[in-house]
Amino acid sequence: MRYAAFAISIILTIVFVILTLVFSNWWLIGVAIAGLLALVGTYDICQTKHSITRSVPILAHLRFLMEFISPEMRQYFLETNTSGRPFNRDQRSLVYERSKNIEGLKPFGTEIDVYSDEYEWIMHSIAPTKKSEKPFRTLVGGEQCKKPYSCSLLNISSMSFGAISPNAIMAMNQGAKKAGFAHWTGEGGFSPYHQRYGGDIVWQIGTGYFGCRNDDGTFNSDLFAEQAVEDQIKMVEIKISQGAKPGHGGVLPAAKITHEIAQTRKIPMGEDCLSPPAHSAFQTPIELCHYVQHLRDLSGGKPVGFKLCIGMPHEFLAICKAMLETGILPDFINVDGGEGGTGAAPPEFSNSMGAPLIEGLVFVHNSLIGCGLRDKIKVACAGKVSSAAHIVRNLAIGADWCLAARGFMLAVGCIQAQKCHTNTCPVGVATQQPGRYQALNVPDKAERVFRFHSNTLEAFNELLAAMGLEHPDELCPHHVSKRIEPNKVQTYQAAYKFLESNVLVNGTCHHPILAKAWAAAAADTFRPNHQPQT
Repeated sequence: MRYAAFAISIILTIVFVILTLVFSNWWLIGVAIAGLLALVGTYDICQTKHSITRSVPILAHLRFLMEFISPEMRQYFLETNTSGRPFNRDQRSLVYERSKNIEGLKPFGTEIDVYSDEYEWIMHSIAPTKKSEKPFRTLVGGEQCKKPYSCSLLNISSMSFGAISPNAIMAMNQGAKKAGFAHWTGEGGFSPYHQRYGGDIVWQIGTGYFGCRNDDGTFNSDLFAEQAVEDQIKMVEIKISQGAKPGHGGVLPAAKITHEIAQTRKIPMGEDCLSPPAHSAFQTPIELCHYVQHLRDLSGGKPVGFKLCIGMPHEFLAICKAMLETGILPDFINVDGGEGGTGAAPPEFSNSMGAPLIEGLVFVHNSLIGCGLRDKIKVACAGKVSSAAHIVRNLAIGADWCLAARGFMLAVGCIQAQKCHTNTCPVGVATQQPGRYQALNVPDKAERVFRFHSNTLEAFNELLAAMGLEHPDELCPHHVSKRIEPNKVQTYQAAYKFLESNVLVNGTCHHPILAKAWAAAAADTFRPNHQPQT
């Protein structure tokens, strides 16, 4: 039976040949179809790459066909409103509706299982306040910063030119310009498409130093200074690690490097572009602090911070010790969650590496409080932010503002096809093929970016008022509850142990992880001075 289709194709080919010779040339159509199937079956039997096609010629190709279309089948026919990943249908619809200025209302009650362990909710007030008519902002820049920046509570997270298309970048930046919020470049450099419409830019400097590098891949201060002083660049961010693939470098093959990418990244044509796992500009926590100050000086005193996904606890605490020892503080720290997105990453990294956003954010917030530094450094966060409820939760547990990448990708037309790594994005967002990305209309999508941002922050203001609060600074961990077990509920204040000011530096910290990690941390090395028991 395994060879039935192959045998039938051979028999039909012979029959159609005879019918053609005896009756009419119209039977050649059958000869062509049956003959093609017979050739496919012959190839299947002779090849040695796929066991299944060798074992079941012709019919085995149906498996590959079903496998090829299965993501679309699941998304359009099998997926429920709440079951999709990484963003379910309800989450995607909310972004689409807000970006189109459609009132996003939900009929007949929630479809979420409110008794599942994933459920969390915001505590409302019997005495709500009046909703603010203006979006809130936060001022970024400490005492060592000469040019502080007024930052929106929701901004576009890092996406590099090369990872997403020129039209997608232009649409996002034009929308950011209209709404007055910031657009992170990603480590691919400050491209002409980021510059086209003049929206506020946060220039991210990664391990490859793209846009400000020497020929050997090391940091070039002069190239950095030439661009960093431009008025459009409002802040600078050092990318230490990314939530979706922390500690992982990358290679952009020479075949994918266009003249525009080469010019933007300051790399040669015809050679693979390497993005190392680690920085060469610094190797110790103290050197990181000095690098922060170096970039701040070169940029003319603009806010400088760094982005990381939390891994070894003692390593971040070593940075805190270096801040205390040198007196050099970053203006902000961007915490990226392990659930963050990327164009491509090994599954082991995206699925199993790096702390999730909530744990990482609470840890960083706690660490800075314990060192007496929290009021001097702003904290940002990123990781599956797509609604006002996410912003409320993140600000309540320690963030000053949020960033979203995939949310804004959805706003410009992403359909979660998950083809980002193939360069064949069907809607022109994550591709460098002109025939694909030219279908993305920049003015139309820019308006959607503007509306998604504005409507989301308006919803945030409504939530804040419903909680009886007048300003985001009033948000605290006790304002959000989460279900721990089927019959156990805790606020974030109770679920996570929050430190009091300076307890790490004065030796009175009893946190089971932070106290041991603090003892293992040293300002002059990322290695532990003894093995921390975490």
